[in-house]
Amino acid sequence: MAKELTPRSENYSQWYNDLVVKADLAETSAVRGCMVIKPYGYAIWEKMQRALDDMFKETGHVNAYFPLLIPKSFLSREAEHVEGFAKECAVVTHHRLMNDPNGKGVVVDPEARLEEELIIRPTSETIIWNTYKNWISSYRDLPILCNQWANVMRWEMRTRLFLRTAEFLWQEGHTAHATREEAEEEAQKMLRVYADFAEKWMAVPVIKGVKSANERFAGALDTYTIEALMQDGKALQSGTSHFLGQNFAKAFDVQFVNKENKLEYVWATSWGVSTRLMGALIMSHSDDNGLVLPPKLAPIQVVIVPIYKKEEELAAISEKALQLVADLKALGISVKFDDNDQKKPGWKFAEYELKGVPVRVAMGPRDLEKGEAEIARRDTLTKEQMPFEGLAQRIKLLLDEIQDNIYRKALTFRDSMITCVDSYDEFKRVLIEKGGFVSAHWDGTTETEEKIKEETKATIRCIPFGNQPEEGTCIYSGKPSHQRVLFAISY
Repeated sequence: MAKELTPRSENYSQWYNDLVVKADLAETSAVRGCMVIKPYGYAIWEKMQRALDDMFKETGHVNAYFPLLIPKSFLSREAEHVEGFAKECAVVTHHRLMNDPNGKGVVVDPEARLEEELIIRPTSETIIWNTYKNWISSYRDLPILCNQWANVMRWEMRTRLFLRTAEFLWQEGHTAHATREEAEEEAQKMLRVYADFAEKWMAVPVIKGVKSANERFAGALDTYTIEALMQDGKALQSGTSHFLGQNFAKAFDVQFVNKENKLEYVWATSWGVSTRLMGALIMSHSDDNGLVLPPKLAPIQVVIVPIYKKEEELAAISEKALQLVADLKALGISVKFDDNDQKKPGWKFAEYELKGVPVRVAMGPRDLEKGEAEIARRDTLTKEQMPFEGLAQRIKLLLDEIQDNIYRKALTFRDSMITCVDSYDEFKRVLIEKGGFVSAHWDGTTETEEKIKEETKATIRCIPFGNQPEEGTCIYSGKPSHQRVLFAISY
């Protein structure tokens, strides 16, 4: 199976496409720009969703659900917001079909035109803030800490499975607060939650920072981001959290009576991550043999493959294997005993390697005689013999070791791909020859940012948190600069 993958060194983009399809993660659908997430891919997404949902609830958030369809007039109320999403909106204009009088299937009933067109949600700020107006009247009603798991539609012309599709799955948090300080802390807190998830569950190191004005979410005062680096040296925005100020509260007239008995507009945040994280997971760790999954997100953490020629050999192996299955499940480890006799062991080895199963256990008659099994690690592709006694506990420790090793490997690579430059020529050379994150001085103007993007395709990924002031000159304009920012070519 792995031999069917295009090598990364030959064509990284094709390698990614091959892997998504051949590892049974997703495929293109009959609807242009949309994807079918297959059971194995969805199982990974479910584990992501479950972990994130627990983290949200630990920070006091609750889940709700808001409509898929948004009145067109709602998007007009916040000028920057509508400008940011107008070109990506899918519009519902009619509410009924009819049989074609000419016998050619069904057509839109011209009498069924909606009085007001409806937008399939590209994001939910407008419909949610229209709802919050009914929920909020006093400071006692605040804060509201809501999240929803949903699908959204953004009419993308150039799509790529998981990374950019017209419809995708995500979560979007929308919170309302009595003070600016509380809202700003919420936005930054949720970014930290995303960073913890990326690093501790996905084993993907990220850089936390704030977006430039040009890269901000439409309608936000500040957008905070976590930025990850893929193996091809391109950056991937992996989660964002927005401080919306009072913009949406003013647009939808959401006011509350504060403790001083005065009317004040509510302060807001929104934050979200999507199935784009699946792309980050694949591109951060996987190799030419297939997926490399961190154990915490692997649908199958351990697979046991029997090696035998006779039925009596299988019976003896199965007895030992099923005991190991029970021991592993008791430790909370997901395990599969693959005794399917339609596939040979070699085929199974290649299949589970392709699908990124972290640990493979092979058992044959000789292993039973020696009282041991062969243990193969997906992250290093190494094997060792381990005794049956205490094997489940050793595998549990091995899974923790694999999780840490995958993260350390990605972190070492990421850190090796951050380059400081002080001239525009050096900046362009690094982008072409090395890629990765480029730390450089910028004069703070949108004009310079857009010129650099136009000439190099590199954008400011973020102004990292904790950046120390550093006097210098902008690599492009030569004007004074007070700190470095991180540029990269991105997905």
